[in-house]
Amino acid sequence: MRPFRLLQITDCHLGSQPGEKLLGLDTDQSLYDVLQLLQANEAPDMILATGDISNDGGVASYERFIHIIERYFPNTPLAWLPGNHDEPMNMDQVARLPIEAHCVRGGWNMIFLDSRIPMEEGGDLPPNELERLDKQLAAYPRLPAMVFLHHQPVPVGSAWLDGYVVRNHEDFFSVIDRHPNVKAICWGHVHQYHNSQRNGVELLATPSTCIQFLPHSDKFAVDTAMPGYRRFELHANGHFATQVSRVRQKVYKIDFASSGY
Repeated sequence: MRPFRLLQITDCHLGSQPGEKLLGLDTDQSLYDVLQLLQANEAPDMILATGDISNDGGVASYERFIHIIERYFPNTPLAWLPGNHDEPMNMDQVARLPIEAHCVRGGWNMIFLDSRIPMEEGGDLPPNELERLDKQLAAYPRLPAMVFLHHQPVPVGSAWLDGYVVRNHEDFFSVIDRHPNVKAICWGHVHQYHNSQRNGVELLATPSTCIQFLPHSDKFAVDTAMPGYRRFELHANGHFATQVSRVRQKVYKIDFASSGY
């Protein structure tokens, strides 16, 4: 059997109106560029957006996002989870609701967590989310599992970003450690590539579809790296391969001197 092809995009920061800019970058244009790259190189079985889909949390921004994805991939299932810039109540107001919370596809158990703290930048996983995680992992003990959330559960090596690590990450990992079928934990938020490992579980961050944060910088800094996405090839036997791809040969107007956003 061929592997299940999952594509992760994250931190699109779309506005309710076309032309929203983040540090000078038109976030519509950068998302178009990433999706064109996907369209040219991928045949996904599912697309997952791991938060900060919107920059303003407006219903119109989520409708716009779904319309843009469907323009490029009209027949591909779409899943999403909220980030700190998102408003979950507004996400649920869209006419065609993407997959939320959990799904089993391609012989894999995929769980989508809500790590958002209302009105805050950092992340946390409340008791009901940890309980849901535990139950959904226990319900499919023979299936390999992958867990997705917006905020990073481990430091990524940048002091200012690492202040936003999931507050109760120890409680989170205590649940993960009870389930040896978990193969990977994946997130967005940090606007950069990250790959590490904990107790045999891959820990992965994916670049944003818009601006990138400079890795290993103690203070806020914008990187010159291009927007991108992450591909997963999930084999039913529990093995998987993953790769990040980025837009190339593109010049964006970005405020690299900014001290924050």
